[in-house]
Amino acid sequence: MRISVGVEEGVDLDGPIAELEFTELGYDSLALAEVVSQVSRRFDVLIGEDEALDLTTPGAVVALVNDLLARAAR
Repeated sequence: MRISVGVEEGVDLDGPIAELEFTELGYDSLALAEVVSQVSRRFDVLIGEDEALDLTTPGAVVALVNDLLARAAR
């Protein structure tokens, strides 16, 4: 998140944020789209539009990427 779209003042991304909503962390849908794009390129996984819409927390992003990587390894 930091690299892709920065950090809103007053937000601490070093704490337990996995289950916090992106909106609580100061990120909107445009920021999430950028993060999804960066993650897709970095890990060579395809995150579909429908899947991206369901990503509301950092933990959800990590879980989806882990699932996609596990499926690709089979």
